[in-house]
Amino acid sequence: MSLNVEHHDTRVLPSEKPLRLLDNAGHALHGRETGGFALPAVETLLELYRRMVIARRFDVQVTALTKQGRLATYPSAYGQEACEIGVISAITADDWFFPTYRDSIALLTRGLAPGEILQSFRGDWHNGWDQHEHRTASMATPLATQALHAVGLAHAARLRRDPIVALTFLGDGATSEGDAHEAFNFAAVWQAPTVFLVQNNQFAISTPLARQTRAATLADKAVGYGMPGYHVDGNDIAAMYAVASAAVERARSGGGPTLIEGLTYRIESHTNSDDPTRYRQQRDVEHWKRRDPIERLEKYLVSEGALADALRGEIAEAAEDLAARTREAMSEEPELDPLQLFDHVYASPRASLAEQRAALEAELAARGAGAEVAAR
Repeated sequence: MSLNVEHHDTRVLPSEKPLRLLDNAGHALHGRETGGFALPAVETLLELYRRMVIARRFDVQVTALTKQGRLATYPSAYGQEACEIGVISAITADDWFFPTYRDSIALLTRGLAPGEILQSFRGDWHNGWDQHEHRTASMATPLATQALHAVGLAHAARLRRDPIVALTFLGDGATSEGDAHEAFNFAAVWQAPTVFLVQNNQFAISTPLARQTRAATLADKAVGYGMPGYHVDGNDIAAMYAVASAAVERARSGGGPTLIEGLTYRIESHTNSDDPTRYRQQRDVEHWKRRDPIERLEKYLVSEGALADALRGEIAEAAEDLAARTREAMSEEPELDPLQLFDHVYASPRASLAEQRAALEAELAARGAGAEVAAR
């Protein structure tokens, strides 16, 4: 990653065509472009469509709340719904998920409540959910660190003969980190049941893909580690789901890890504090808006007679209901205890931390006593 700097380089996209099952107009494809993968059943695609529509409404609502100052920051995944939802939908409730900071819509699809997902973005708490209950780790802000955690858990599960899979998401910029190399290598050597999704949205903050790698595709990196790699159209949820489902089944059956690169685009800014006009052209954004993943699947479902107006209306209503619940959750005043800063730092409390906690507790008590005197 880099700081925001003004450079409008001519971007070099991967030279190889990505695997896809639906073209941009929503037509089913056959032959070489599909990589031998079959189009999922219409019922499955309808459910994936529902999840994408609801997730986008959530994303738009949270972005609006952030602009109102009701959240400190928010990294939008607008336009990346096929990547996130296609892959997260391929694992079961027993599998583990290790997300990054941009994966709120994947968490939503995983079943977490809006208030749980957004606690850290509002600054209420480090993590808003029970990780063991949801089998979902905290969102990782440091790049690629969660990938090693995923591999470690997957390796432990393999040793225990526990048939679970660990799924982790990374960005294109994260593949330049040492932690990503170590995670890929350890997973392949140990044959850990891990699936890596690299969401190649073509910018690591302001650093374009061409400055990250000279590889034709990020999926090509898998060859050097001895595991399969797939370069997939990240705006085709049918392809993302099909490839991810195969990778999950391969991992669960003892076949080892898989790296999936989803080629997509970040439509919104990196976060609400970012100015993307300093490093990319608006014409590129408009180009990718025309490759919208929801519209693509919708065209296919309509052509198959599977998406009538009544069902589309029901889905839109469910999306609005979620948006309302998200607003309500962010309107509630949290009950914050500053002393919780010292909880869960170390497994065994340290003397220095105990002293700091006692000092803060005394200060808070003194302030409280002072406020009571002033009120009289």
